Amino acid sequence: MPSLSQLRPTIRPSRRAERAAARAAASPPVRLRVPLSAYVVDCGVYLDGHRLPGRWTHDEAIAEVRERGEGFVWIGLHEPDEEQISGIAETYGLHELAVEDAVHAHNRPKLERYDDTLFMVLKTVRYVGHADPTTSNEIVETGEVMAFLGRDFVVTVRHGRHTGLREVRRRLEDDPEQLSLGPAAVLHAIADHVVDSYIEVCRQIEDDIDAVEAEVFSPRSTMNPEQIYVMKREILDLRRAVMPLVGPMRKLAEGYSALVPHDVRSYFRDVDDHLGGVAEQVAGFNELLTTLVDAVLAKISMRQNNDMRKITAYAGLISVPTMIAGVYGMNFDYMPELHWDFGYPIVLLVIATLCGLLYRNFRRNGWL
Repeated sequence: MPSLSQLRPTIRPSRRAERAAARAAASPPVRLRVPLSAYVVDCGVYLDGHRLPGRWTHDEAIAEVRERGEGFVWIGLHEPDEEQISGIAETYGLHELAVEDAVHAHNRPKLERYDDTLFMVLKTVRYVGHADPTTSNEIVETGEVMAFLGRDFVVTVRHGRHTGLREVRRRLEDDPEQLSLGPAAVLHAIADHVVDSYIEVCRQIEDDIDAVEAEVFSPRSTMNPEQIYVMKREILDLRRAVMPLVGPMRKLAEGYSALVPHDVRSYFRDVDDHLGGVAEQVAGFNELLTTLVDAVLAKISMRQNNDMRKITAYAGLISVPTMIAGVYGMNFDYMPELHWDFGYPIVLLVIATLCGLLYRNFRRNGWL
């Protein structure tokens, strides 16, 4: 692969460069470095799959691309406010409704078309590891990535701590052939990255559910159904990220917009296939957790029934001596065997015999 230094002589100088050279003839050369804002993570200009050297502001980058008539700009933003994104929105012609969604976040995954721009929202997920999944309060942490796709630009807006796209950008820059397909290739790489994270989170959640299932069906399990409800709620968060994305991903795979060329649609079909598998897996998790909740409730009901039978059996055993003691405690003069020397031990023997017979019957029937 040729280096950027080898490619540089083949790139025609822009009019801006010509004007800068004219000014440089009248004054000493000064090297300007444009610092990126706190909310602008990166801004790159790409031509034929390669990133042009230098640092660019958003207006300089798009002006360079449009003067050349080829290439595209990729700007990455992190949690900008309305004032910070307004300049980019004006320069790139982003629709105000999509910009509002990008600033405030908390959107469902969707794909919308505004004139010659596509706006896509993807929910990102991250697995929160715990030593014991049955005592965790949060298993899935969510975020958002929004992408504005134009003919010669991609603007990505991220919300959340785990939504970084630095690795996606590096991987694309290492693959000029893929990056030369244009802005749609960037959107595909982002979607593929997000869906891959779904697959990884599902694998980790599956391990947690297996551990919970083993705990539920262990002989001396005392698991509370509330613990499973917590996992079920986290699975619903994952479901809200995955299920609404199925429709938009299918649209991109079927040629929803001319901004996604035919060469890129096949890549989206692959992502759509992986997303379908994740959706089925998430639906299976939800059903399995519902079954585990029913199993826990059934075990609790069975345990309560066993406790009630034991209580009833012991109450029956106690009733025998209570009844006999109650009869002899009425203090009548003419009671059976009242003045006989062996009356007291015989009564105790009768009580012990009756209690023994009751205990044997309760044990035989599984009540004790």
